[in-house]
Amino acid sequence: MLKLFISPGACALASHIALAEAGADFETQVVDLRAGQQRTPEYLAVNPAGSTPALQTDRGVITQNAAILAFVAQTHPDRNLAPIDDPHAFAAFNAFNGFLSSSLHPAIGKVLFSRPPLEAEARAEAVEQALAKYQLVEDHWLQGPWVFGEGFTLADGYLSVFTRWARSAQLLDLGRFPGLNAHLDRVQARPAVSRVLAAEGLSAV
Repeated sequence: MLKLFISPGACALASHIALAEAGADFETQVVDLRAGQQRTPEYLAVNPAGSTPALQTDRGVITQNAAILAFVAQTHPDRNLAPIDDPHAFAAFNAFNGFLSSSLHPAIGKVLFSRPPLEAEARAEAVEQALAKYQLVEDHWLQGPWVFGEGFTLADGYLSVFTRWARSAQLLDLGRFPGLNAHLDRVQARPAVSRVLAAEGLSAV
């Protein structure tokens, strides 16, 4: 059985959604980031980087959401969770997930999780830099009801992590981001996503 190491509400939510959408046989183990469990010898033996998610498989551990999403899609081809049979489309899927992990996540993370918290001009500058990343998705990546058009992919679940964070922080203005707001509502209404949120002690935002 697969084991996914998560921290409720953190970015590992994307991988949790992926496994649920795939109907995979898996279990979760919570790593309490606030308590520092990611730095314990036990967890560092799983993921030496000391971060979540980490997916334990029968062939070893896979880390990083983008890699886990690709793995889940490829190991559950019947669920059509990514365009794995089209090299160009699959590259676009991986590129979008790479943008989320390397660009959007650090930008919004700086706003929300800097310690000590950003204040005044520094915070305002970080907010605008983050919102510029959301604007790229709003204007150039949302191709339809889902990121890649008419069909849901695991990229949609990944994007919803960061739109949830922004909406919870009252940064996802409906007037500026109508597409992202509608997309988040659509993702959160999916039965698998509802189950994952409940399992992590979360609710739709």
